[in-house]
Formats: sequence, C-alpha cells, structure tokens
Amino acid sequence: MVKTRLGREIGMIDAAWWFRHQTGRLIRAVARDRRWRTVLAVAPDHAIASRAWPPGIARWPQGPGDLGARMARALAHFGPGPVAIVGGDVPGVGPREIGRAFALARGGRAVLGPAADGGYWLVAVPHGGRLPAGLFAGVRWSGPHALSDTEATLGPLAPARRAAMLHDVDTAADLRAQRGRGA
Repeated sequence: MVKTRLGREIGMIDAAWWFRHQTGRLIRAVARDRRWRTVLAVAPDHAIASRAWPPGIARWPQGPGDLGARMARALAHFGPGPVAIVGGDVPGVGPREIGRAFALARGGRAVLGPAADGGYWLVAVPHGGRLPAGLFAGVRWSGPHALSDTEATLGPLAPARRAAMLHDVDTAADLRAQRGRGA
C-alpha cells in the first residue's frame, strides 16, 4: 500500500499516508454511486485484511503475477458485463469520470483513461468474460509506453476509446503539481 517511487522521494511513511488518504477519498466517492458495484482489488493478498481500507467495501485478492496478469484476472473475474479498473493514485477521479468510461465501453470497445505521463488511470472493457488472449502481455509498466503497449494488446477491443486525460501521482513533482491544481 505504498507508492514506492513517491516514497523514495518523500519518504515511505509520507507516501503511505498520502496513498491511504487518496484512495480512501476515491473509494468513498465511487462506492456511493449505485450504478456499479465497487470492489477493491488488493495486493499483496494479505493486505485484504488491512484496517486501512474504508469499512463496508468488498475486497478481492489480486493473486500472483505481474500487474498485467493481475489486471486481466480481475477483469475476467468481475465480468460478464462491463468492468473497469481504476488506479488509486489519481486525485480528481470520481463517479462522473467512471460513469463516462462505462458509457463509452457500451460501444463494444475498450476504454483507456490516459495519464499525462504516458500511462493510464483507467481501463474498462465491455464484457469481462470475453477478453482477448494476451491482454496486457509485454506492457512496459510505470513508463511512457504503458498506454500504447496496452492498446497493442486489445485485439478486437481496439482501438480503445479515450476517457479524460488526468494526472497521476508517481513522484514528488507530481504531488506538488496536484497540490498546485487544488486536487
């Protein structure tokens, strides 16, 4: 539950504090919306019992594997209807942005919410039970190619529709910029 890149710059305790409060705000805002079911996909698996998570929210252990394997497993598990995965490190995400992504996914294509750094804050698919083979295989995570690499794995769900571009927080500079934007 710690943003390790952020932690290297501002300290692990401060990074953990920021992430806990950021995700708590996001979870509470999103879970109130009754258009969808909110489930926390937690890693590592033992963190599922953490008291850091807001009470009353369903939790699901992500299991083993790299980020792509865990994301594909979550999308498949929570199908057969539309499913979205939302990153917890993007201040400003709320029900409006997620509702828009679900609306875009109804068109039969994947939806990606691009982040300013080349990654993304959201991936949504129209049908979690029908994912292309190799989804997320070979994606270079945590870098400027994550979005384009992911798009290349979408198969029949491509080209992805785009949700709003938002700014995630991976570094101290990102955190300062977010605070400057009032997020």
